[in-house]
Amino acid sequence: MLIRREHADDIADIAAVHRSAFAERDTGRAAADPAEVGLVGALRGGDAWIPTLSLVAEEHGTVVGHVCLTRAAVGPFPVLALGPLGVLRERQRDGIGGALVHAALGAADALDEPLVGLLGSLDYYPRFGFAPAARYGIAPDRTEWASHLQVRPLTAFDSRIAGEFRYADAFYEL
Repeated sequence: MLIRREHADDIADIAAVHRSAFAERDTGRAAADPAEVGLVGALRGGDAWIPTLSLVAEEHGTVVGHVCLTRAAVGPFPVLALGPLGVLRERQRDGIGGALVHAALGAADALDEPLVGLLGSLDYYPRFGFAPAARYGIAPDRTEWASHLQVRPLTAFDSRIAGEFRYADAFYEL
């Protein structure tokens, strides 16, 4: 498996990954695209997009997973937000998502980013060093997100980074 930056010709494959990863299961009816498909497109077209931090997992020339990190903020401090993270449904639980998260965190750290935040599973993300944001004095700008907002400090983290976490605008348009 190769983890690499996305290329322009990966866009349709990335949409297919998120469609597979997040589609409703066994509903017996055609459903609209999952929100994550539109979210990636909206992020890609906005100011928060960081092309070097949109990564795909590729096997034998096929894109099997995708993750992106986009610009977010904690108070006045620029930080990153992870997500969405998607892996083709038939390839989930094969370590692809974990490899993408590790690669994304390593890339962010190499760029001297201080912190990555996300809304996500409290069972999955702690294995990558994510912890409840409240431990760092960080709170979501939507109270209903408080239980699942997690952060991962990186090497450049500064303890003065505290306050309200804000995603890129596209996250609020879901």
